[in-house]
Amino acid sequence: MPELPEVEVVRRGLADWVAGRTVADVQVLHPRAVRRQPAGAADFTARLTGTTLGTAQRRGKYLWVPLAGTGTGFSLIGHLGMSGQLLVQDPSVPDETHLRVRLRFTDGGRELRFVDQRTFGGLAVEEAEDGDPEGTPLSIAHIARDPLDPRFDDAAFTVALRAKRTTVKRALLDQTLISGVGNIYADEALWRSRLHYDRPTATLTRPQSAELLANAREVMTAALAVGGTSFDSLYVNVNGESGYFSRDLDAYGREHEPCRRCGTPIRRAAWMNRSSYFCPRCQRVPRARSGD
Repeated sequence: MPELPEVEVVRRGLADWVAGRTVADVQVLHPRAVRRQPAGAADFTARLTGTTLGTAQRRGKYLWVPLAGTGTGFSLIGHLGMSGQLLVQDPSVPDETHLRVRLRFTDGGRELRFVDQRTFGGLAVEEAEDGDPEGTPLSIAHIARDPLDPRFDDAAFTVALRAKRTTVKRALLDQTLISGVGNIYADEALWRSRLHYDRPTATLTRPQSAELLANAREVMTAALAVGGTSFDSLYVNVNGESGYFSRDLDAYGREHEPCRRCGTPIRRAAWMNRSSYFCPRCQRVPRARSGD
Protein backbone atom coordinates (compact mmCIF):
# COMPACT_ATOMS: atom_id res chain seq x y z
CA MET A 1 0.00 0.00 0.00
CA PRO A 2 1.36 3.47 -0.82
CA GLU A 3 2.77 5.25 2.22
CA LEU A 4 3.46 8.91 2.96
CA PRO A 5 6.18 9.57 0.33
CA GLU A 6 4.17 7.96 -2.48
CA VAL A 7 1.00 9.85 -1.52
CA GLU A 8 2.90 13.12 -1.15
CA VAL A 9 4.30 12.71 -4.67
CA VAL A 10 0.72 12.43 -5.95
CA ARG A 11 -0.40 15.41 -3.86
CA ARG A 12 2.28 17.61 -5.39
CA GLY A 13 1.24 16.55 -8.86
CA LEU A 14 -2.39 17.39 -8.15
CA ALA A 15 -1.37 20.78 -6.76
CA ASP A 16 0.51 21.49 -9.98
CA TRP A 17 -2.08 20.22 -12.45
CA VAL A 18 -5.62 20.64 -11.09
CA ALA A 19 -5.61 23.51 -8.57
CA GLY A 20 -7.83 26.38 -9.71
CA ARG A 21 -9.58 24.39 -12.45
CA THR A 22 -13.36 24.07 -12.67
CA VAL A 23 -15.02 20.67 -13.13
CA ALA A 24 -17.12 20.48 -16.30
CA ASP A 25 -18.41 16.93 -15.88
CA VAL A 26 -17.78 13.74 -13.96
CA GLN A 27 -18.05 10.12 -15.07
CA VAL A 28 -18.26 7.30 -12.54
CA LEU A 29 -17.41 4.12 -14.42
CA HIS A 30 -17.44 1.76 -11.43
CA PRO A 31 -19.72 2.35 -8.42
CA ARG A 32 -17.25 0.77 -5.99
CA ALA A 33 -14.87 3.67 -6.61
CA VAL A 34 -17.33 6.04 -4.88
CA ARG A 35 -18.75 3.60 -2.32
CA ARG A 36 -17.83 6.01 0.48
CA GLN A 37 -20.35 8.50 -0.94
CA PRO A 38 -23.46 7.74 1.16
CA ALA A 39 -25.95 8.88 -1.50
CA GLY A 40 -24.13 7.11 -4.34
CA ALA A 41 -22.58 7.95 -7.69
CA ALA A 42 -25.24 10.43 -8.80
CA ASP A 43 -24.72 12.51 -5.66
CA PHE A 44 -20.95 12.36 -6.09
CA THR A 45 -21.26 13.63 -9.65
CA ALA A 46 -23.72 16.38 -8.73
CA ARG A 47 -21.59 17.65 -5.86
CA LEU A 48 -18.44 17.87 -7.99
CA THR A 49 -19.79 19.29 -11.25
CA GLY A 50 -19.28 23.05 -11.45
CA THR A 51 -16.90 23.26 -8.50
CA THR A 52 -13.42 24.73 -8.60
CA LEU A 53 -10.65 22.60 -7.12
CA GLY A 54 -8.36 24.11 -4.50
CA THR A 55 -4.81 23.11 -3.58
CA ALA A 56 -4.43 19.42 -2.77
CA GLN A 57 -3.76 18.57 0.89
CA ARG A 58 -2.61 15.41 2.66
CA ARG A 59 -2.89 13.87 6.12
CA GLY A 60 -0.83 10.69 6.31
CA LYS A 61 -2.01 8.48 3.45
CA TYR A 62 -5.20 10.47 2.71
CA LEU A 63 -5.47 13.09 -0.01
CA TRP A 64 -8.12 15.75 -0.35
CA VAL A 65 -8.87 18.83 -2.44
CA PRO A 66 -11.01 21.66 -1.00
CA LEU A 67 -13.91 22.61 -3.25
CA ALA A 68 -15.12 26.11 -4.07
CA GLY A 69 -18.63 26.63 -5.36
CA THR A 70 -20.22 24.04 -3.06
CA GLY A 71 -21.57 26.56 -0.62
CA THR A 72 -18.98 26.11 2.13
CA GLY A 73 -16.92 23.41 3.71
CA PHE A 74 -16.70 20.45 1.32
CA SER A 75 -13.68 18.59 -0.04
CA LEU A 76 -12.99 15.82 -2.53
CA ILE A 77 -11.21 13.10 -0.54
CA GLY A 78 -9.31 10.17 -1.95
CA HIS A 79 -7.49 7.10 -0.68
CA LEU A 80 -5.36 5.09 -3.09
CA GLY A 81 -5.85 1.77 -1.29
CA MET A 82 -3.65 -1.01 -2.68
CA SER A 83 -3.53 -0.01 -6.33
CA GLY A 84 -5.22 3.34 -6.82
CA GLN A 85 -3.73 5.94 -9.17
CA LEU A 86 -4.71 9.56 -9.77
CA LEU A 87 -3.48 10.36 -13.28
CA VAL A 88 -3.53 13.65 -15.18
CA GLN A 89 -3.99 12.65 -18.83
CA ASP A 90 -4.54 14.34 -22.15
CA PRO A 91 -8.10 13.56 -23.34
CA SER A 92 -6.63 11.90 -26.43
CA VAL A 93 -4.91 9.21 -24.33
CA PRO A 94 -6.93 5.94 -24.48
CA ASP A 95 -8.77 4.96 -21.31
CA GLU A 96 -6.85 2.78 -18.91
CA THR A 97 -8.15 -0.77 -18.42
CA HIS A 98 -9.11 -0.07 -14.82
CA LEU A 99 -10.37 3.49 -15.18
CA ARG A 100 -13.00 4.09 -12.48
CA VAL A 101 -13.70 7.84 -12.39
CA ARG A 102 -13.00 10.67 -14.84
CA LEU A 103 -13.12 14.44 -14.21
CA ARG A 104 -13.14 16.79 -17.19
CA PHE A 105 -12.53 20.53 -16.81
CA THR A 106 -14.01 23.62 -18.40
CA ASP A 107 -10.66 24.63 -19.88
CA GLY A 108 -10.67 21.50 -22.07
CA GLY A 109 -7.15 20.58 -20.97
CA ARG A 110 -5.84 17.48 -19.26
CA GLU A 111 -8.42 15.44 -17.38
CA LEU A 112 -8.09 13.77 -13.98
CA ARG A 113 -8.54 10.00 -13.93
CA PHE A 114 -8.87 7.65 -10.97
CA VAL A 115 -7.56 4.23 -11.96
CA ASP A 116 -7.75 1.31 -9.54
CA GLN A 117 -7.13 -2.30 -10.47
CA ARG A 118 -8.18 -3.84 -7.15
CA THR A 119 -10.84 -1.23 -6.25
CA PHE A 120 -9.74 -0.96 -2.62
CA GLY A 121 -9.28 2.80 -2.98
CA GLY A 122 -11.97 5.37 -3.59
CA LEU A 123 -13.17 8.96 -3.84
CA ALA A 124 -15.92 10.90 -2.06
CA VAL A 125 -17.13 14.47 -1.50
CA GLU A 126 -17.23 15.06 2.25
CA GLU A 127 -18.03 17.84 4.66
CA ALA A 128 -14.93 19.54 6.06
CA GLU A 129 -14.12 20.75 9.55
CA ASP A 130 -15.88 24.04 10.23
CA GLY A 131 -13.54 26.96 9.77
CA ASP A 132 -10.57 24.82 8.74
CA PRO A 133 -8.62 26.70 6.03
CA GLU A 134 -7.24 23.38 4.74
CA GLY A 135 -10.72 21.89 4.33
CA THR A 136 -9.84 18.74 6.30
CA PRO A 137 -12.69 16.20 5.87
CA LEU A 138 -14.42 15.31 9.12
CA SER A 139 -13.83 11.58 8.58
CA ILE A 140 -10.06 11.96 8.97
CA ALA A 141 -9.91 14.69 11.60
CA HIS A 142 -8.81 12.08 14.17
CA ILE A 143 -5.73 11.06 12.18
CA ALA A 144 -2.47 12.38 13.57
CA ARG A 145 -0.20 14.69 11.64
CA ASP A 146 2.80 13.09 9.97
CA PRO A 147 6.55 13.64 10.49
CA LEU A 148 6.86 15.82 7.38
CA ASP A 149 4.10 18.18 8.54
CA PRO A 150 5.68 21.40 9.95
CA ARG A 151 3.09 21.32 12.75
CA PHE A 152 4.04 17.84 13.91
CA ASP A 153 4.89 17.99 17.64
CA ASP A 154 8.09 15.98 18.17
CA ALA A 155 8.09 16.31 21.96
CA ALA A 156 4.46 15.25 22.30
CA PHE A 157 5.10 12.24 20.05
CA THR A 158 8.04 10.94 22.08
CA VAL A 159 6.03 11.24 25.31
CA ALA A 160 2.99 9.51 23.79
CA LEU A 161 5.10 6.77 22.21
CA ARG A 162 6.76 5.79 25.49
CA ALA A 163 3.41 5.91 27.31
CA LYS A 164 1.71 3.42 24.99
CA ARG A 165 1.44 -0.18 26.20
CA THR A 166 2.40 -1.81 22.93
CA THR A 167 5.42 -2.68 20.80
CA VAL A 168 7.33 -0.20 18.71
CA LYS A 169 6.30 -1.25 15.21
CA ARG A 170 2.62 -1.42 16.20
CA ALA A 171 2.99 2.12 17.52
CA LEU A 172 4.55 3.36 14.29
CA LEU A 173 1.58 2.03 12.34
CA ASP A 174 -0.96 3.63 14.70
CA GLN A 175 -2.34 6.45 12.56
CA THR A 176 -3.76 8.23 15.62
CA LEU A 177 -0.23 8.55 17.02
CA ILE A 178 1.75 9.27 13.85
CA SER A 179 0.36 9.09 10.32
CA GLY A 180 1.85 8.12 6.99
CA VAL A 181 4.20 5.41 8.24
CA GLY A 182 3.44 1.98 6.81
CA ASN A 183 5.17 -1.38 6.78
CA ILE A 184 8.05 -0.40 4.50
CA TYR A 185 9.16 2.78 6.23
CA ALA A 186 8.57 1.34 9.71
CA ASP A 187 11.06 -1.44 8.94
CA GLU A 188 13.51 1.07 7.48
CA ALA A 189 13.28 3.44 10.46
CA LEU A 190 13.68 0.56 12.91
CA TRP A 191 16.73 -0.74 11.05
CA ARG A 192 18.35 2.69 11.14
CA SER A 193 17.55 2.95 14.86
CA ARG A 194 18.82 -0.59 15.64
CA LEU A 195 15.50 -1.45 17.25
CA HIS A 196 13.68 -4.78 16.98
CA TYR A 197 10.09 -4.46 15.79
CA ASP A 198 8.81 -6.22 18.95
CA ARG A 199 10.56 -3.92 21.40
CA PRO A 200 8.04 -2.68 24.01
CA THR A 201 7.54 1.07 23.71
CA ALA A 202 7.72 1.45 27.50
CA THR A 203 11.38 0.35 27.40
CA LEU A 204 12.44 3.08 24.97
CA THR A 205 14.48 5.92 26.40
CA ARG A 206 13.66 9.47 25.44
CA PRO A 207 16.77 9.69 23.18
CA GLN A 208 15.83 6.39 21.49
CA SER A 209 12.32 7.67 20.82
CA ALA A 210 13.66 10.91 19.39
CA GLU A 211 16.17 9.02 17.22
CA LEU A 212 13.44 6.73 15.88
CA LEU A 213 11.32 9.72 14.89
CA ALA A 214 14.31 11.40 13.25
CA ASN A 215 15.07 8.23 11.28
CA ALA A 216 11.45 7.84 10.14
CA ARG A 217 11.49 11.45 8.94
CA GLU A 218 14.87 11.00 7.27
CA VAL A 219 14.00 7.83 5.37
CA MET A 220 10.68 9.21 4.13
CA THR A 221 12.34 12.45 3.03
CA ALA A 222 14.92 10.44 1.09
CA ALA A 223 12.19 8.34 -0.52
CA LEU A 224 10.20 11.43 -1.45
CA ALA A 225 13.24 12.90 -3.21
CA VAL A 226 13.25 10.02 -5.72
CA GLY A 227 9.49 9.68 -6.17
CA GLY A 228 8.79 7.12 -3.43
CA THR A 229 9.03 3.33 -3.49
CA SER A 230 7.60 1.46 -6.48
CA PHE A 231 7.83 -2.32 -6.65
CA ASP A 232 5.57 -2.56 -9.69
CA SER A 233 3.67 -0.36 -12.13
CA LEU A 234 0.82 0.31 -9.67
CA TYR A 235 2.57 2.97 -7.58
CA VAL A 236 3.09 5.98 -9.81
CA ASN A 237 2.80 9.75 -9.79
CA VAL A 238 0.17 11.73 -11.71
CA ASN A 239 2.24 11.39 -14.89
CA GLY A 240 2.46 7.60 -14.56
CA GLU A 241 6.12 7.58 -13.46
CA SER A 242 7.46 5.16 -10.85
CA GLY A 243 9.63 6.03 -7.84
CA TYR A 244 13.09 4.56 -7.32
CA PHE A 245 13.65 4.34 -3.56
CA SER A 246 13.33 0.53 -3.66
CA ARG A 247 16.98 0.51 -4.75
CA ASP A 248 18.00 2.18 -1.48
CA LEU A 249 16.02 0.10 1.01
CA ASP A 250 18.22 -1.25 3.82
CA ALA A 251 15.86 -3.82 5.34
CA TYR A 252 12.48 -4.19 3.65
CA GLY A 253 12.39 -6.87 0.96
CA ARG A 254 16.05 -7.86 1.52
CA GLU A 255 15.60 -11.31 3.12
CA HIS A 256 18.87 -13.32 3.05
CA GLU A 257 20.82 -10.33 1.71
CA PRO A 258 23.69 -9.04 3.90
CA CYS A 259 22.96 -6.23 6.34
CA ARG A 260 24.64 -3.11 5.01
CA ARG A 261 25.96 -2.38 8.51
CA CYS A 262 27.30 -5.70 9.77
CA GLY A 263 26.94 -8.24 6.94
CA THR A 264 24.54 -10.55 8.79
CA PRO A 265 21.78 -11.87 6.49
CA ILE A 266 18.52 -9.92 6.83
CA ARG A 267 15.63 -11.99 8.16
CA ARG A 268 11.93 -11.85 7.43
CA ALA A 269 9.35 -12.69 10.10
CA ALA A 270 5.59 -13.04 9.78
CA TRP A 271 3.96 -10.16 11.64
CA MET A 272 0.26 -9.17 11.80
CA ASN A 273 -0.52 -10.74 8.40
CA ARG A 274 2.47 -8.89 6.97
CA SER A 275 6.24 -9.29 7.06
CA SER A 276 8.89 -7.60 9.16
CA TYR A 277 12.45 -7.39 7.87
CA PHE A 278 15.29 -6.92 10.34
CA CYS A 279 18.94 -7.66 11.05
CA PRO A 280 19.16 -10.26 13.86
CA ARG A 281 22.52 -8.85 14.97
CA CYS A 282 21.87 -5.09 14.80
CA GLN A 283 18.25 -5.37 15.98
CA ARG A 284 18.35 -7.80 18.87
CA VAL A 285 15.19 -9.60 19.93
CA PRO A 286 14.06 -7.95 23.19
CA ARG A 287 14.58 -9.96 26.35
CA ALA A 288 11.49 -11.12 28.21
CA ARG A 289 10.85 -8.91 31.20
CA SER A 290 10.38 -10.43 34.65
CA GLY A 291 6.73 -11.15 35.23
CA ASP A 292 5.99 -11.56 31.51
